[in-house]
Parts: sequence; structure tokens; C-alpha cells
Amino acid sequence: MALFDGAENRPALLVTGGAGYIGSHVCKAVAAAGFLPVTYDNLSAGHHWSVRWGPLECGDLIDSGRLDEVMRQYRPVAVIHLAGLIISSESVSDPAQYYDNNVSGTLNLLAAMRRNAVDRIVFSSSAAVYGEPEVTPMPESHPCIPLNPYGTSKLMIERVLQDYARAYGLHSVSLRYFNAAGADPDGETGEAHPVETHLIPLVLDVAAGYRHFVAIFGADYPTRDGTCVRDYVHVCDLAEAHVRALRYLDTSVGAHVFNLGNGNGATVREVVELARRVTGRPIPVRVEPRRPGDPAVLLADSSRARQVLDWKPALSDLEAMVATAWSWHRRVSSRAQAAQ
Repeated sequence: MALFDGAENRPALLVTGGAGYIGSHVCKAVAAAGFLPVTYDNLSAGHHWSVRWGPLECGDLIDSGRLDEVMRQYRPVAVIHLAGLIISSESVSDPAQYYDNNVSGTLNLLAAMRRNAVDRIVFSSSAAVYGEPEVTPMPESHPCIPLNPYGTSKLMIERVLQDYARAYGLHSVSLRYFNAAGADPDGETGEAHPVETHLIPLVLDVAAGYRHFVAIFGADYPTRDGTCVRDYVHVCDLAEAHVRALRYLDTSVGAHVFNLGNGNGATVREVVELARRVTGRPIPVRVEPRRPGDPAVLLADSSRARQVLDWKPALSDLEAMVATAWSWHRRVSSRAQAAQ
């Protein structure tokens, strides 16, 4: 049953993409912080069942009239912008779709904000803006040379936000996520993408018997076991960073950028082995050729977020991330089986 009863006097936030994986966790976090999250989502990748902490308003970012209607109804004090396409390989094969959705859609959202006197936005960016790392861990000052249109679309929006802050007084925080992982420890929401590309849920699919093996793309990288190293950050810690970014914009003007990661990475093989331990199940692997554009190591320097936002990951242990993801995975699987 939805937790929202419709009788709210809390300051509203418009959360685009609030029905998605990260979006639903963000909605829970901002609701706990005293806001009313108004989810604006076309449900192309999100889920109606994940909207539990405020109202759902169905709509698309390209629909200016619908955006105006929702903003006039709720009068949000700020926007949290998570809506967008996220699959890097798909962006290479169909870049027009990514620029239309991610860039043009965001420009339309910003125009609606200006028409409705909303002057603060927290933007869901990505470590994909960096491209091949020149130093590890990577600080926000690292050169941004994206390897695919997805990363380019995120970087373009960041630069638009910089220009809009100077020209129009539209203030922003862009949060560059590294690898989101895990699920709500209370079991109220979790990861359920229509097309899954993230490593941990793919590994758990194998543990649950839904896939035959985990593909490891490249086992000859210059890392401790030959497989890629990635920086995993719990989705609940990402959600908390959005609350802190909103508070930061209460007193800060301009356009600001922060990395969100743990700074310590795990290899693909280490993730698989940890999942075997957590689930108690065999997880076969198959080594495949390297994928173009996969750096050997991607680690975040998140010291700026820690210092400026006073953000510190509370669930930084990778085993906790896998354990919460597995608990959610089993819950969702049992519901799906019961519905058949």
C-alpha cells in the first residue's frame, strides 16, 4: 500500500525519474528529510509500485504543457533530475535517442523551471563524463573526455547548468555517480531494470538460476586478478547525498559538481566470489573478450563531497551492498513466482 495519503503540507520536490532504481531510493530519503517527493515519470523504465512516498504524475520531459501543469499544481521548491537513458552501449548504436532524451529533455525541463520560478536543481550525472582515467582515484578536476554519447550527454547538461547559473540564477548541484549498488535495507524498493546491465544484479540472476553464467569481459587487465576494478557505492548513500545537496543549495549559488563513490574498488571476480559467499550458491563465469572503452580501473575521489556536503557513505562495505541486493532479489523473485 502506498505511504502517501494526499494530505501533505511539506515543501514539494519534483523528482524526475522517481519511479526508477535510484529515484525511488531518493524519494524515500527526501521524504524522511521532510520533503514531499512528487515523482514525474513516463514509466518507460520505472515502476508504479516503487512510488511509495509521494504522488506519481505521469509525463514525459518533452511535454512542456504537462511539466507546467505539474509544477503549477505542486509549486516545488526544487527539482531532482534523474530521468534519462543510461545504457552506454545503446548510446553508441543510437546516439540520437540519447541526445533527444537526455539533452533536449533536460533543456525542456529547465525551461519549465524558469517559467515556474523554480531556481534549484540537483542533477544525476555520472562518472562516464570522465572517460579514460589519467589518475586514480579521479577528482572532479580530472579532464572530461567521455567515451560514448551517454557520457557526453551528461557532460553537456553539466555545462548547460553552468551557463544557466551565470545567466539566469538557476543554481545546481551535479552528482557524478560511480557504480550504484545494493537495495533498500527495509526491503521497500530495489533494482528492477527492464534491461539489466549492472554487474551485481546480473550475478544474482545467475545465483537465482535465471541465467546460466556471468560474462567477464576481459581477464587480462593490469589489475590484481586481471579483471576490471570498479567503485561501488550503496544506493542509499547516493540517496542521502541528494538530501545533502538540496541543503547545500539553501545557502550556495552557482553550479557545483561532486563525485560520489567509496574510493576503494573491487574486481569483477571479487564481486562474483562475494556473491557466492552471500548467496551460498554456485555462480559459473565465462571469460569473454574485452569490451571497447572499458578502463581497467575506475575509482572516485569523493573527498570534496565529504568535506563540503559532509557526506560519508554509511553502507560502504561491499558485502552489505550484495546482501541487501540479494534480499531484494529474492523478494521480487518470490512475488513474480506467486503471480504466475
